[in-house]
Order: sequence, then structure tokens, then C-alpha cells
Amino acid sequence: MFTGIITDIGTVTRSDMRGDLRARIACSYDMQGVDLGASIACDGVCLTVVAKGEGWFDVDISAETMAKTNIGPDGWPLGRRVNLERALKLGDELGGHIVSGHVDGVAQVVEARPEGDSLRLTFEAPPELARFIAPKGSVALNGTSLTVNEVAGNRFGVNLIPHTREVTNWGDVAQGDVVNLEIDTLARYVARLAEAG
Repeated sequence: MFTGIITDIGTVTRSDMRGDLRARIACSYDMQGVDLGASIACDGVCLTVVAKGEGWFDVDISAETMAKTNIGPDGWPLGRRVNLERALKLGDELGGHIVSGHVDGVAQVVEARPEGDSLRLTFEAPPELARFIAPKGSVALNGTSLTVNEVAGNRFGVNLIPHTREVTNWGDVAQGDVVNLEIDTLARYVARLAEAG
């Protein structure tokens, strides 16, 4: 489990197809404190550390994960910056919302415009996921816990304050980008209960 509070920005330094995709991510984590088999959310995708060294770790990414996320069929390009979060430990502060790292699908940035010091982003989500998104609810986008401002059909908006853009890869965002979307678990259960009557 994760909180959607990004703790580092990693950089993809290697990407090799070997049955599954093996990616190496450079980071500033003290890797002596990260066990092999540990989970790290990479742009919101829960991945397992399969090898590590000073300032880097490797993950294996299955074809299913590549197909359902913005990793895509060819993998992340070298040099891509990815949001990182280590798994939640008992007693950690829950500053965002409960995030599983199981990405539901992708959303596309359809508008990016300044609003004061913030950046207002509008996304388009697949219809089967959009129904779970509500104003003032939470979503995880590229692993970042964000509050939804408004919803109109399949589109929804969020505000990114300067701090968020500085400490995540959201400083790189542009119109047309495809991002990983994880629906708030509570929203999914509420919708399911409403369907059941």
C-alpha cells in the first residue's frame, strides 16, 4: 500500500526486453535499507525490486502491466523521470489517500493552463473509469494523490501547486501526455454498493 505522496523522482537508465521488460531506475534512496522483493510505486505502478545497487534498483515489468499503463509496449524511454514512493510502513503518516499501486488504466491530458501560481490540468478518462471520479474526491495520477476539482462527463480537472510540480515529475507535463490513473478504492466500493441497491 502507498499514500500517493511522492518521495523521490527516479530516472530510467536501462531497459532490456528479456521475456519481461527489465528496467533500471536511478534514485536517491539509500538502497541498503531497501530489501530485494520490496515494492516501490513507479509512476503509480507497484513494482518489485529484483536487483539493486548504490543509487539504483531494477524491476521486471510484465506484458500485462505494460499494456494497462503508460509504460506502453516498448517500455519507458531512457532518461524518463518517474515518480517514486516506497511502500507504506505501519505507523507512517497517511498524507494522501490509500493507493494500491494497481493502475486501473490511463487518462490523457487534454488541457494544461496556468491559474495563478498553479497549473490547471484537464484529463479525459475512459468511460468505465470516469464514473468513479467525483468532485472533491481523490485520484492517483502517475502515483500522485490529487484532489479532483470538477467533473464533466469523461473529463475531470485538478490543480497542481508549485510545490507538487517541483518534487514530482509533474513539472514535465504537457498537453497530450498519457498518465497512469488509479481510482480511489472507496469510490469503487461506494459505486458497487449503489449498483447492488
